[in-house]
Amino acid sequence: MSKPFAHPEVLVDTAWLTEHAKDPKVVIAEVDYDPQANYATGHIPAAVLFDWKKDINDPVKRDIIDTAQLQALFRAKGIKPDTTLVLYGDFNNWFAAYAFWVFKYHHVNDVRLLNGGRKKWIEEDKPLTKDVPTPTPSTYTAKSPPDAKLRVYFDEVLKDLPEVTKGKLALVDVRGPKEFSGEITAPPEYPNEAAQRGGHIPGAANIPWAQTVKDDGTFKTREEIETLYAPKGVTPDKPVITYCRIGERSSHSWFVLKYLLGYPDVRNYDGSWSEWGNRVRVPVEKTV
Repeated sequence: MSKPFAHPEVLVDTAWLTEHAKDPKVVIAEVDYDPQANYATGHIPAAVLFDWKKDINDPVKRDIIDTAQLQALFRAKGIKPDTTLVLYGDFNNWFAAYAFWVFKYHHVNDVRLLNGGRKKWIEEDKPLTKDVPTPTPSTYTAKSPPDAKLRVYFDEVLKDLPEVTKGKLALVDVRGPKEFSGEITAPPEYPNEAAQRGGHIPGAANIPWAQTVKDDGTFKTREEIETLYAPKGVTPDKPVITYCRIGERSSHSWFVLKYLLGYPDVRNYDGSWSEWGNRVRVPVEKTV
């Protein structure tokens, strides 16, 4: 029998969501790569939409939303302090996990992922609707300051590179192998958003984020996931930093390491390669 995940409470399956869909304390939210198109095509009944570009990121500066913006968003969507917020989306919950990380950074108490996301729901022929809900605004009060233990910035990563070399800190590049090697400077989905330089941060281990999910979009077993990380020196006895291009794919890996495997110290570097690969005079490794 497979070992349970370290925090199984952060995942719900389609049966649970079907049973609790009309619970007034449950809010379902869709977060997609292409939010408007997918949501308009059909979404889980009563699900609200989080547009990751407009709702999860600051509209002007390169940053995620701050405390006041999170509070305004949650009030508009009818989310309360005792709400169970269930997130789901396309691309194996790629952007749903990004929202999960942002919300946990802002101390949101009960936020979960639908295991398998949009793909699993549709494959099981669960109901979809085009009706857009109109939530009753709440009086949600966001906690401040955010949880600094979940996020890391450029200067900190640069300063800690010697710890990576010594094997005292694990740096995980969750991008595809061609991005990691430097063969390409942006994933195929973002051909016009390439960095000035290709490659990876010195000492990083390449463990692509999607390796942790099965064909149906649900997560692999804990043992299967552990075999991806441990052989590459990513173990729970050391701090771990995840990164990708802009911090969304690495949020998925952050979720896996922190909540499914139970690693105690995992931070997401959301500046990621779009920052590192564009900075002047920073160390870069390439394997092509």
